[in-house]
Amino acid sequence: MHRMILNETSWFGRGSINQLTSEIENRGYTKAFIVTDKNLVENNVVKKITELLDQKKLSYYVFDKVIPNPTIDLVKLGISSYKESQADYIIAIGGGSPQDTSKAIGIVTNNPEFSDILSLEGTAKTRQPSVPIIAIPTTAGTAAEVTINYVITDEENKRKFVCVDPHCIPKIAIIDADMMEGMPPALKAATGVDALTHAIEGYVTLGAWELTDTLHLKSIEIISNSLRNSVKGIAKSVEDMGLGQYVAGMGFSNVGLGLVHGMAHPLGAFYNTPHGVANAVLLPYVMRYNASYTGDKYRFIALAMGLNIENLSLFQIRNLVVDAIFQLNQDLGIPRSLQHIGVKKEDISALAHAALVDVCTSGNPRKATLEDIVDIYTEAF
Repeated sequence: MHRMILNETSWFGRGSINQLTSEIENRGYTKAFIVTDKNLVENNVVKKITELLDQKKLSYYVFDKVIPNPTIDLVKLGISSYKESQADYIIAIGGGSPQDTSKAIGIVTNNPEFSDILSLEGTAKTRQPSVPIIAIPTTAGTAAEVTINYVITDEENKRKFVCVDPHCIPKIAIIDADMMEGMPPALKAATGVDALTHAIEGYVTLGAWELTDTLHLKSIEIISNSLRNSVKGIAKSVEDMGLGQYVAGMGFSNVGLGLVHGMAHPLGAFYNTPHGVANAVLLPYVMRYNASYTGDKYRFIALAMGLNIENLSLFQIRNLVVDAIFQLNQDLGIPRSLQHIGVKKEDISALAHAALVDVCTSGNPRKATLEDIVDIYTEAF
């Protein structure tokens, strides 16, 4: 038995942002609570949305206090600001951090018994759907606009916790490459490999099945074909990446991830490492560790990536795929090792303890021990 949960409505393609106001009017929403960050306000990305709202005389309040790796305190501030604003729906503008913050605000507003935030960890039994969310991503990576997951940072205990809740999925997602144009190349690279990580981990995770396999393989194909060129700013590739990362989200949101994410989350909690960078550095090392536990799947990953596997054994194909990921990272300017992104060797044991209990780790195709995780961190160091 398998369950699939997706957005009620999604719009794709350049200019699809123009569907925003008719969606709002058709649903009878009256005032938006816009969740975003100061950077997107300063770079006039948010203005693209507020101008559309102004034209239709739709009222809104802008909450621009989101930070990377959003914290419990930020969510609490957002909840009180939402109440004060007297809004009746949320527009989430940005990458994973504004999207995750919106989900937490929307869930707790309608389920106030979870106002401590920490009790949302794992699969919290919320009774009510979130406040309606319209999700507008500005990065091509997290797919937060189509997932039932969100991640919050517990600063006090230096950890990130994952919340999995069907009630948090945005009602509407608008995937418009025009909203992604402002991404600097380094961010395009990191969020792009994050999307590839979602597709690969979702494909080999223990919960994978035929429908999600179909989505993940297509996503790997789209991302492999477009990531390098999207970083160079080629318009069609930027649009393709927006689609590729969304397709990956359709899959992994419903079946889970694995050890790359389990090991990446502690890096965000310890050092505030951008999530995409943490995933990108760890991906090839964890893929090598998992290789012999994935059956024939690396063969299909290789084909989706467009690699030539003629006359190669499965063992050779697995090595080829891992090498191709290392090469992709290198081409995109992503550091090869953890020490280059600020990880301290003396923290490896603590990082490994955190990774072992991360909710994503249990989905890994190869059951990892604490020693295994220490070894992978050490190798990647």
